[in-house]
Amino acid sequence: MRATYRVLASAIAVAVVLQIASIALAGFTIASDAEDGATIGADYTNFGQSYHSIAGTAIALVALIFLIVSFLTDVPRGRMLAGIVLGLVVVQFLLAVVSFGLPALGVLHGINGLAIAGVAGAASRRASTTVAQPATSA
Repeated sequence: MRATYRVLASAIAVAVVLQIASIALAGFTIASDAEDGATIGADYTNFGQSYHSIAGTAIALVALIFLIVSFLTDVPRGRMLAGIVLGLVVVQFLLAVVSFGLPALGVLHGINGLAIAGVAGAASRRASTTVAQPATSA
């Protein structure tokens, strides 16, 4: 289970990096399309935006599975780290929803995404360390 925990934590961290890349792609695509004369309105979408939305939902699901797996492993503070990841993912969703009405909060959405990647990376590293075995007497 320790390996599963590590893989899930790593997957979340990598997925957040892909989220950052996809929203950058979305922004540059919007700028390029606008420069080319495209109308950017409520019905406008591009691959980066679509990917960002779908992958965000997938990250939430993986974070929930990650928390469940944390109860089945012996990773030191593993449950706490998985709980923090899931909590940050919930905050991320709330920041996304609120940021459409108050765009300045989008900055916090970006910073929180980095926090998710950092905590998930820390959890992965913690799962990679060996557990000290109790000494046995002969």
